[in-house]
This record gives sequence, structure tokens and C-alpha cells, in this order.
Amino acid sequence: MNEYLSLIIWVVVIGAAFFYAWHKGYLKDLADYVQGTKEELRKCTWPSAEELKGSTAVVMVSIVLLGAYTVGVDFVITLVVRLIT
Repeated sequence: MNEYLSLIIWVVVIGAAFFYAWHKGYLKDLADYVQGTKEELRKCTWPSAEELKGSTAVVMVSIVLLGAYTVGVDFVITLVVRLIT
């Protein structure tokens, strides 16, 4: 019985929130926003599979180079600190 009461309370709360949003026009604003977003996404130019593969390769190479640079600098700084101490 306690589970049903909890369920009924949630249904009433969600229903009240939905009615309030509908009455104030928030649902129409949300629908307009989603529709505008869909229209803008249709205007976008999406990369082809080959362009996407090329961009992914560039990003991966950049990450590897940046990681190698960071490891190298860390190694050199560690050596310098060990020499000082």
C-alpha cells in the first residue's frame, strides 16, 4: 500500500508540473527550441567518412606527440631536480 501511495504522489507531482509548464507556455517554447535546433542541424555540413578518418588521425598523432613531449620534459626536470638534491 505504501508503494502505491508513493507512486500516486509522484504521478500527481509530475502531472502538476506538466500542467504548470503547459499553462505558462513553457512546453511550446521547448517545442519551438527543439524545432529550431533541428532546422539549424539540417543546415550544417557534416564531414564525409574520409574527412572524419583524417581528422581523427591528426588528433591521435597530436595526442601522442603532446604526451611524448610531456613525458620528455618531466624526465628532464626530474633529472635536474635529482642533480640539485
